[in-house]
Amino acid sequence: MSKNRREFITTASFVACAPMSTLDIEKFGSTEKLLHHVFFWLNAPGSDADRRELIRGLQTLKRIRLIKDLIIGIPASTQKRDVIDSSYDVSALMYFDDVESQDEYQVHPKHTEFVEQYKHLWNRVVVYDSLIVK
Repeated sequence: MSKNRREFITTASFVACAPMSTLDIEKFGSTEKLLHHVFFWLNAPGSDADRRELIRGLQTLKRIRLIKDLIIGIPASTQKRDVIDSSYDVSALMYFDDVESQDEYQVHPKHTEFVEQYKHLWNRVVVYDSLIVK
């Protein structure tokens, strides 16, 4: 990955994850609903067995009522471009009613159990939290 691309991704991530002021939220018409997108890099990149095990673990999180929807994905074989990072192995996109629900999810027993049971599979996790705009 080139230095310029890394700088762009770092800056874009910082801006995307920075808290919005009340005026900004009003300007963008936020619904206050939250997207929680998690990217996992496996300890054994490309291991189908580890990927399947992590996906099975992520599916157990669907039982947590705070999560309004959970979509699990793997990198797509799309056209290679400088702005696409397909280096991760598995992603999970979750929808929450609000920031407080996502905060509660972080300490939910089923979530902490998932982390303890499956953390041996990954060596890196990156999370992007975003408010949904109208």
